[in-house]
Amino acid sequence: MRPASVTAPEGTYGDTGFRGLISVSFGTADARTADGNDGQLRHDFHFDWANTQALSQLRSAIELACVGVHVVLTGPPADIMAAAAVAADCGLVEEEVTLLSDGSRMRTVFCAHCRTATETVEPVGSEFACQGCATVLAISDHFSRRLAAYLGFAAHAEEAA
Repeated sequence: MRPASVTAPEGTYGDTGFRGLISVSFGTADARTADGNDGQLRHDFHFDWANTQALSQLRSAIELACVGVHVVLTGPPADIMAAAAVAADCGLVEEEVTLLSDGSRMRTVFCAHCRTATETVEPVGSEFACQGCATVLAISDHFSRRLAAYLGFAAHAEEAA
């Protein structure tokens, strides 16, 4: 993980909080994708992926913000959805967050049986083995913004044993 590329200017936060653009990129995506912020204050972050430390740093930046902040997330869908879940958990609404996927096919699937989150390139509607419990999961089209993952459930649960 690389640290934030821009630090907060002196007196940015004060008593009023940060109002401006928080631009976050993951992987090979460019944090400077969101241009034209009309002279607003701006913080650019770049992380290799959405690990615990990266999401914690993003959470800290969002918690110092106030009404008027806008967050732009760029990169692989699994990473930007994890970051969007952090933004939602901090109280941001959909209109305050822009998601720009890099077109990667990687997606996170949440196992309803063992509660493990597994990354896969398998499309919605297909099956794969959970890394946590080895259950063959069907990938549902149900996406949880809170968990930043698609729901996976036992693919052959209704077949006779």
